[in-house]
Amino acid sequence: MGSRRQVRVALGLIGLLSMVVPAAAATAADQASERAGKLVAQMTPAEKIAQLQSAAPAIPRLGIPAYEWWSEGLHGFARSGEATVFPQAIGLAASWDPALLHAVGGVVAAQARDKFMATGLHQDHPRYNGLTIWSPNINIFRDPRWGRGQETYGEDPRLTAALAVAFIEGLQGSDPSHPTVIATPKHFAVHSGPEPGRHGFDVDVSPHDLEDTYLPAFRAAIVEAQAGSVMCAYNAIRGVPACALPWLLGERLRHDWSFKGYVVTDCDAVDDMTKFHYYRKDNAGSAASALRAGTDLNCGVAYDGLRAALAHGDISEHDLDTAATRLFAARYRLGMFDAQATRPRIDAAADRALALRAAGESIVLLKNRDSTLPLKPGVRLAVVGPNADALSVLEANYHGTARHPVTPLEGLRQQLGSQRVGYAQGAALAEGVPVPVPVTALRVGDGSDTPGLKGEYFRSTDLSGSPVATRIDSKIDMDTDHAPPVHALGAGGYSVRWTGQLLPPGPGNYTLVVRQDRCFDCKGHDPVRLYVDGRLLITSTGDNEASAANIAIADARPRDIRVEWQHSGEDQGIHLQWIAPADAQLAEARRVADQADVVVAFVGLSPDVEGEELKVDVPGFLGGDRTDIGLPATQRRLLESVAASGKPLVVVLMSGSAVALNWANEHADAILAAWYPGEQGGVAIAQTLAGVLNPSGRLPVTFYRDARDLPPFIDYGMKGRTYRYFRGEPLYAFGDGLSYTRFAYGAPSVSSAQLKAGDPLDATVSVRNSGARAGDEVVQVYLAYPDAANAPQRALVGFQRVSLAPGEQRDVTFRLDARALSLVDADGVRAVREGRYQLFAGGHQPSPGQVPATFTISGHADVAR
Repeated sequence: MGSRRQVRVALGLIGLLSMVVPAAAATAADQASERAGKLVAQMTPAEKIAQLQSAAPAIPRLGIPAYEWWSEGLHGFARSGEATVFPQAIGLAASWDPALLHAVGGVVAAQARDKFMATGLHQDHPRYNGLTIWSPNINIFRDPRWGRGQETYGEDPRLTAALAVAFIEGLQGSDPSHPTVIATPKHFAVHSGPEPGRHGFDVDVSPHDLEDTYLPAFRAAIVEAQAGSVMCAYNAIRGVPACALPWLLGERLRHDWSFKGYVVTDCDAVDDMTKFHYYRKDNAGSAASALRAGTDLNCGVAYDGLRAALAHGDISEHDLDTAATRLFAARYRLGMFDAQATRPRIDAAADRALALRAAGESIVLLKNRDSTLPLKPGVRLAVVGPNADALSVLEANYHGTARHPVTPLEGLRQQLGSQRVGYAQGAALAEGVPVPVPVTALRVGDGSDTPGLKGEYFRSTDLSGSPVATRIDSKIDMDTDHAPPVHALGAGGYSVRWTGQLLPPGPGNYTLVVRQDRCFDCKGHDPVRLYVDGRLLITSTGDNEASAANIAIADARPRDIRVEWQHSGEDQGIHLQWIAPADAQLAEARRVADQADVVVAFVGLSPDVEGEELKVDVPGFLGGDRTDIGLPATQRRLLESVAASGKPLVVVLMSGSAVALNWANEHADAILAAWYPGEQGGVAIAQTLAGVLNPSGRLPVTFYRDARDLPPFIDYGMKGRTYRYFRGEPLYAFGDGLSYTRFAYGAPSVSSAQLKAGDPLDATVSVRNSGARAGDEVVQVYLAYPDAANAPQRALVGFQRVSLAPGEQRDVTFRLDARALSLVDADGVRAVREGRYQLFAGGHQPSPGQVPATFTISGHADVAR
């Protein structure tokens, strides 16, 4: 009896705290707004307008330092020097693990605050040095052709919502009145390409699709996770730009969802309203429309037009006060004006371990014929493919500078021993797309057979003086964004000379490329020179991101090579690349395959061909998007060539989106999807292939067989898209993923076979590890609806990741509330509707013969928007 009384008392205290904590948070928020209002009241109209732009200037007379609002943290704190680089967002989504996303968000926030505090609490803070993180991207990945889909959590609203909530809560921390950082879910709303027209396209989305697909994750981010900010999108919705849309930013966001934070534009979105949407004749009109609609902060300078708008009476000073108060309330909540604050403790080893865990959980095993994997002890590998040893496919986009990046080739050599791992690049990524000159084509020379190039690093920007460091670099493929390539140098000016020999795999026409990673708002690129056999082939004075030279090579003898780089600007990396003759590369790959027991081919895409508004126009790719969802022809030929060796073939897909691996699905022995796996990706892949890790990822997107199975890319209607509305046969289904063990399920049960509309439902299923090794299973619950117009075929309504030892069995229970049981009608009204429902539970989508639990709902219950 005593223990029961203690439980009742504890529950009573919890109930009291649940009332006290929100009240305390509200009081703190009110205090921040009150302080902000008093500060704003002391500003002139011109000062207020300047504060509504992302590069907010200092106001010394009020003790306000300059603050640039733009910082990134999509999968690690980004663009501000060394930081932990986690798997790209789509890879994190493949974990189906909210707890992991929460932990990753916490690391991103801690590293952001650490860098902010290192600059100084009351100092000016430049771009990418702030506490306002413009992440996560929670747009629905509706079509695999979209290049930025890699930044999202996939195609499903519920999975996206759950992961977004976890990540945002990890970013902002447990104290809503004093967040670690402020999260900014984006792009609000209905934004997912095409990239070439993103600054001016209009979406005529149906009310049903808007409520059913495009808004749920944003609602969860605001209502459940209490995100402190949101970013409005470039596109228009039914003729009105999103950043000037009153019903979206006012009625839905602030009224229906009770949003109290601030709205920021995507960069230059207000300017786009004038130049591309032709919404208003000038930026004064566009800026006034955005401000009145509820957009507080402009990324860019178009809000300068508010000066003219104020003079013409199109806005009031009260409008300025409202927006500026919201912004300064956020800065007060973040502690930017506190007398003192402490830097967080950064545990680099723990963060690296989390990156490894994230990479491991993201890997999806799609095929494993005759238990090809895990690899047998003592196996000799042939590693081939353009993604086996490339930095870009680890880091993806919106990334920090990885402290300890490990490529798949490096990871396998560490795991199995270098003597058991042969390597040949084998192919270009796609026709006309250069890839890093591989270590097999470089050696130090001067009588040495050591692979790589000798790198000499100078503190001067003109290669003068003695080098402060000399080392062997396996290749020139470096990320130097706000971080020097060696610690003896500063992050600013320095120079590097690489010397050695180029070993072509065979005769033919080669294109050598030196590419420098762009930086935003740069005045130019670093000078660079490339010499082959003493002849100057490339000299860049800083005008281009990439400089190329064609060279005809008649034989495979070594050529002397020298690269000189004068890092005097803001470039963020340097890469020595090539396009090598296809026949020579294929022959080299076949020779390596013939000497091995198993071939592991690292194929796929890269951030060089899929991404944000890229300058790419080659077969299969356009402007960052894809026109063909198949594996590029160069890589298909590579797979066919090495498969002809007769050796078992393991395909590892590294990409930010689904790729139609039709040939590999039929001919390869095993297939893994590893995404863009972050700095520890090579370790995780190697450990998974070797069986140290048991793969447990699940697909967050559908893998279609052909783009022709889909509606036109520009069509935002959901009919025929994603697993919920696609009627065809996919190559791999959303939710798919295999394991090295097996899981068995009992029939699911529900708490009631007769349910009143609006009441919750509990569903329970028993899952058992029936295999011989421990593993993680992702238990998935899908709902099939009565014959209702606009209803999806099925929809994910719950999921849980569980770890089970061999033979272990567990009952997993899900609480399905009214929202989870609801449907959206043609008018966009969400409600629980009467009818007979089927509930399926298992490790994948419902399959033929699977026994569901059935229940009937009586009555009707509206669900809040």
